[in-house]
Amino acid sequence: MKKTLITILVFILIGLMLSACGGKSPEAVTLMLDWVPNTNHTGIYVAQAEGYFEDAGLMVEIIEPGEVYAEQAVATGVADFGISFQEYVTLARADDVPIVSIAAIIQHNTSGFAARAEDNVTSAADFEGLRYGSFGSAFEEPTLRELMACAGGDYDQLEIVDTGYADPLALLDEKQIDLAWIFYGWQGFQAQQQGIDLDIVMMNEHFDCIPDYYTPVIIANEDMIANQPEIVTAFMGAISRGYEFAIENPDNAADILLEAVPELDSETVRASQTWISQQYQADAPRWGEQKLSVWEGYIGWMADNVIIGESIDAKAAFTNEFLP
Repeated sequence: MKKTLITILVFILIGLMLSACGGKSPEAVTLMLDWVPNTNHTGIYVAQAEGYFEDAGLMVEIIEPGEVYAEQAVATGVADFGISFQEYVTLARADDVPIVSIAAIIQHNTSGFAARAEDNVTSAADFEGLRYGSFGSAFEEPTLRELMACAGGDYDQLEIVDTGYADPLALLDEKQIDLAWIFYGWQGFQAQQQGIDLDIVMMNEHFDCIPDYYTPVIIANEDMIANQPEIVTAFMGAISRGYEFAIENPDNAADILLEAVPELDSETVRASQTWISQQYQADAPRWGEQKLSVWEGYIGWMADNVIIGESIDAKAAFTNEFLP
């Protein structure tokens, strides 16, 4: 009798637990990063470590890109979500690839062109005579050409060296190149820890020449947005909590990232996180929000510079619908 009563109580408890979570198993989803884990991704790792994905009924697998990049993986359904950039989303949509930006990880462009401090590069005009390490994108030449023209320099006096995705800091330090396009929020702090003294011409100081744009962003494909909006909503709710935590608690967020990815350099992560936590939301009313004016401005610039054949519909390229 006693065993029977215990068994009944166990079944009642299980029933209550299943009822509380809707009786559903967690929904498995995949998120592909754009590169190796770094502080651009901290909110994702916070959401996983703090149980925000679990609270949202999700089981999220975080993977790094290999032969297939996030844009391709998300467009084809190999990955449910990915990390990309406004410029790549624009290029993709210009080719009828149905990916959509669903959140801006950082509110403003924090990239810049880095040169060794010994070369005394204080403006884009000083790029003349240098060797730029190109990773082969369609927007590098127009960006450099425009920046140099705005500063009174001549792009034709800049040498382009094809380096692919080799480590730009190592190439600068070894003097194989003189100029590299870097994300200050990560590689700028890596350089400091490695003792590489850089001068950086920041993009955010030249929005009068080249419009601001969101880099990086989180992407999904149109089919998922249309057919599984509840998963997108749950995912973005958890991710938003992760980045809000990182904004308010940069030290704890750095600890979480280091625990998840212990091979990262601790000093770089902590210095970077202190700085970048203030950039995630910046002056936006909430983390992740995107403005139509930013999308229209940069799309127009890309079209004017023939990076894309013609302008695309900015309203279809992004959405704030799934932000909490």
